[in-house]
Amino acid sequence: MNVLIKSATIIDTKSEFHNQTLDILVEKGSISKIGASLENPNNYEQIVLENLHVSQGWFDSSVCFGEPGLEERETIVNGLKTAAYSGFTTVALNANTHPVIDTNSNITFVMSRAFNNAVSLLPIGALTRESNGVDLAELYDMKNAGAVAYYDYNKPVSNANLMKIALQYANNFDGLVCSFPQDNKIAGKGVMNEHISSTSLGLKGIPALAEELQVARDLFILEYTGGKLHIPTISTAKSVDLIREAKKKKLDVTCSVTIHNLFFDDSVLKEFNTQYKVLPPLRTKNDIDALIAGVKDGTIDMVTSDHNPLNIEEKKVEFDHATYGTIGLESAFGALQTLFSLKKSIDILTKGKQRFGAENIPIQIGNLANLTLFNPDTKYTFTTQNIVSKSKNAIFEGETLKGKTYGILNNNQLVLNTK
Repeated sequence: MNVLIKSATIIDTKSEFHNQTLDILVEKGSISKIGASLENPNNYEQIVLENLHVSQGWFDSSVCFGEPGLEERETIVNGLKTAAYSGFTTVALNANTHPVIDTNSNITFVMSRAFNNAVSLLPIGALTRESNGVDLAELYDMKNAGAVAYYDYNKPVSNANLMKIALQYANNFDGLVCSFPQDNKIAGKGVMNEHISSTSLGLKGIPALAEELQVARDLFILEYTGGKLHIPTISTAKSVDLIREAKKKKLDVTCSVTIHNLFFDDSVLKEFNTQYKVLPPLRTKNDIDALIAGVKDGTIDMVTSDHNPLNIEEKKVEFDHATYGTIGLESAFGALQTLFSLKKSIDILTKGKQRFGAENIPIQIGNLANLTLFNPDTKYTFTTQNIVSKSKNAIFEGETLKGKTYGILNNNQLVLNTK
């Protein structure tokens, strides 16, 4: 791929060209020149776009696609196109497929489907067989096939001894264990946050305690076993405090939060709109304030879209019976920019790669081109017209967002968003 990017404002604090508007010449997938008014003697394709900005490629630590087995929700090929159009050059794929991604051959399959794609796919293997929480899956075999972490997506490991063994075993090969933060015995049949809103709506609640007790348990186990732990999608103020204290103890723990848990509180459920039914549930404004503070001070390591395509039949039902989940890749950048500055938004979108075994590549001459192209100033109302996913279950539908993605340049390929 040979291309000349014209008049691009570079947003990359790891680059000497940070905050400068320059041309970027990419030859054979690597950055060969960066400068003002570069010439194009070889007649390479030129990219000239309104208010063009570029940064290091973005990363999402939690996406679901469906394939294998649930292709009606999403395929890997279209899911990766969605990621590219949304500005993501690397995504970590969850194991919630049918069959569950819990063997060497399953990992090999999803990687083969993503072969030679502009978006780099990092497969997450299931922590337990069929994600049933009973027996450990083939962790080491999956690592040899390319698995970057182990996680039973949105399913807690209720057996504390199994979590202990998982951390001890994975520590032998530097494996990253993920644990969904919910105690199902306490969560019970809850479908939203247990608070004033759940009482007024007559819906069963999931107490914040259900999350916090599981987080505390896992941190105690980690302190005993050592190893590497990632706690995906926390949602309460107390969880932030618990992880902040664990990091002060130098425990090897990271965590993430979903973009929608930073954006919406549980009051939006007053119309029983199932697009807002997500797991963990939307919490209170006090929780949102604590989560945003955790993102700003680094306690929370990553912000994820937690992209989870679902069929219309799984959402167009009574609230109690609707499936948890929302798509989020397409709205991620625009939503973040309503909450944070441009610099902070890009920092958020480029964090977390190393935890999942990928590399951050600064925008420097001689480096591989791992770039996201975007306009940070465009304001628009997010509608189904902005959705590239096969499924349309979008929690941000109807919201005013800020920032348009143009596409990516990665793996020696250019993908531009035509929507």
